[in-house]
Amino acid sequence: MRTAYIGMGGNLASWAGAPAVTLTAAARRLEALGRLVRRSSLYSTAPVGLADQPRFVNAVAALETELGPREVLAGLQGIEQEFGRDRSAGIVNGPRTLDLDILLLGELEISAPGLEIPHPRLAERAFVLAPLNEIAAEVAVPGCGKNVRELWAEWLQTHANEPDAAVRVESDCWEAARTKNDKEQ
Repeated sequence: MRTAYIGMGGNLASWAGAPAVTLTAAARRLEALGRLVRRSSLYSTAPVGLADQPRFVNAVAALETELGPREVLAGLQGIEQEFGRDRSAGIVNGPRTLDLDILLLGELEISAPGLEIPHPRLAERAFVLAPLNEIAAEVAVPGCGKNVRELWAEWLQTHANEPDAAVRVESDCWEAARTKNDKEQ
């Protein structure tokens, strides 16, 4: 069994509600792919690429799974569709109801059409590193010789002029659904 770290985000309401409510509902749906063992706090994050859109709400979930990488990817894309995401019709880096990405999957390194693990821009994104550091700081990132804490420290050092890039936010629905393990860290 491997641990998959799943990046979660959205900045538009879905049928479930506002982005924080959507992420809460989507986290429950991740249980179809394995056992959800940890969830970070929620973070309000600046959009990357297309700046003229609402801030995102992001988190990272740790999922123990026996599924292979393609099966996890297909499951995540199915959950996105359930929440109204149509990857074929969306604007690249544009607004979306739900985005689910495999950040890490055990110690796997994969570079194949439609699937790259670790996520190729993991070290460049505050919306990934802040919540990932919260729940998996000591996890080594395959292929880079560093752990998550080191990558986050490097990001903070080189982006000191972006203090609001990832800001922890409170959400009653998200907090109510977090486990004791999530809150102890």
